[in-house]
Amino acid sequence: MTTTIEVDNVSKEFKLHHGRHQSLKERILHPGAGTVEKFSALENVSFSVQEGETVGLVGHNGSGKSTLLKTICGVLQPTSGQIRVRGSLAALLELGAGFQPELTGRENVYLYGSMLGFSRKMVDVIFDDIVAFSEIEQFIDTQVKFYSSGMYVRLAFAVAVNVNPDTLVVDEVLAVGDERFQAKCIDRIRRFQEEGRSILLVTHNADQVRQLCQRAVVLDGGKMIADGPTQESLRIFREHLLEDAATHETIESSANIQVTSVTTPSGTFDVRSGSGMHFDVSVASETAFSGNFVIELFTRSGLLVSRSDAQASPVNLRPGVNTIGVDVAQLPLLAGIYDLNVGVVDSRGSTVVAWSEKAASLEVTYDGRESGIVEIGATIHQD
Repeated sequence: MTTTIEVDNVSKEFKLHHGRHQSLKERILHPGAGTVEKFSALENVSFSVQEGETVGLVGHNGSGKSTLLKTICGVLQPTSGQIRVRGSLAALLELGAGFQPELTGRENVYLYGSMLGFSRKMVDVIFDDIVAFSEIEQFIDTQVKFYSSGMYVRLAFAVAVNVNPDTLVVDEVLAVGDERFQAKCIDRIRRFQEEGRSILLVTHNADQVRQLCQRAVVLDGGKMIADGPTQESLRIFREHLLEDAATHETIESSANIQVTSVTTPSGTFDVRSGSGMHFDVSVASETAFSGNFVIELFTRSGLLVSRSDAQASPVNLRPGVNTIGVDVAQLPLLAGIYDLNVGVVDSRGSTVVAWSEKAASLEVTYDGRESGIVEIGATIHQD
């Protein structure tokens, strides 16, 4: 299999200047003033993307994701190590990168095309498709500096996918814009996957990583801490978030909290479609803690079936082992195996304090003839 992106032991350092004089006069009068500090944004990162593979890149803010993508796309040069890219590459970096604000949307389309090696005649052929996909026809001759963030992303994504690159690199931009256009972008990404193109996707949306990526690479503090199957990498990512949260100032308690088990009275998670179920979650806490309980249910392919509203599920943990009972009145799921994630978050729902990825697997049996994920229970009648 052909490797389209190879990141080989890449490091990137920046120089941070402190107390640096701003004017020429100050620099002449005080030539030695100011200090320089080296900041390591990436440390010995190595991984590869194979032809036809979709890889997710995840990490919290400041972990080095955007710096890594910029080195892959040639915007930045690594301090050490090598990056090799085979075939054509189209990049959608963070909002604001790539287009020239003083130029119109039309002019930027031709400019970006020329940067990818397209002649004006070649861009002419795909120009109408780009504008149609972006859905901003009436603003195509307006300067980009007057675009909203959603309009910018629409046009940038439309250009990137219509130049038919061998590899598509996307950095967070799918978080901008309305849900309908996001779904349109996801559909185009899936078409790219069917065509055997390579995709490197950076997003904070774990659901998108589960749905689209076969693998995930996790960065933390500029270091790669995981590279493997999506579910396993996301589990490691969550664990590191919990470790970071232990000393975060927004945590209401210094309690060490862990999900220790998930059990059912029958000892099995086999359930018949349409019936209810009960399960118990054991949570160990060193001290008292007030927060909220979260439940997520996914298909084996990573599609989100349901996520509970944490704000509606308060829990008051006592020191020791706590049992949280969960009652589900009815499961309208069709036949299949579903993964259950459970956890505890702070009272604002902004910080995870305990989490168990794939805490249990539900095996649902169904005797009907419907297909899909849920039974809608439609009644058909004719007047």
